[in-house]
Amino acid sequence: MKRIFDIVASGLGIILLSPFFLILFICIKLDSKGSVLYKQIRVGRFNKDFELYKFRSMAIGSDKKSLITIGGHDSRITRSGYYIRKFKLDELPQLINVLKGDMSIVGPRPEVRKYVDLYSKEQLHVLDVRPGITDMASICYRNENELLEKSNDPETFYREVVMQDKLAINKEYIEKSSFCFDLKLIFKTLKVIIKN
Repeated sequence: MKRIFDIVASGLGIILLSPFFLILFICIKLDSKGSVLYKQIRVGRFNKDFELYKFRSMAIGSDKKSLITIGGHDSRITRSGYYIRKFKLDELPQLINVLKGDMSIVGPRPEVRKYVDLYSKEQLHVLDVRPGITDMASICYRNENELLEKSNDPETFYREVVMQDKLAINKEYIEKSSFCFDLKLIFKTLKVIIKN
């Protein structure tokens, strides 16, 4: 049921949003040099790496400085990128990942290998399900960038506090997981985006 919903929802999403994708394509191209899509290796189901797609919102090479974004006005973010990130538009190309089967609409957000390598044996169970575009942790930590900005050591704060809490939330999601619960999280995510 979940996979059928993912295929239908992502397929329809790509078709219906294609004119909007074109507008974002033009905005990103006019704003800064480089490719429109940003591709990054993330860890998916069964601890397998996959290539995640996003609309590029930062200057080329920004991920070499840090893998986490700090504050709402990180200096690496482009002018159009600020709004693309604010309204979570950078995540839209992940509909392609969903259609391919790398991801689901709802599921624990996929992490980079650097942080997955720090997971405990119990925390690795979060990789038993497909990662998603949205999840409970994303809703709870919608102001994550601002929290990191307030920290004296954002990297350590992310590893020792934010990541640990997100994994606990993801564990709770897996235990509660159902089609109705996924729909509830989709509507909650849309509500958060509209409020922004």
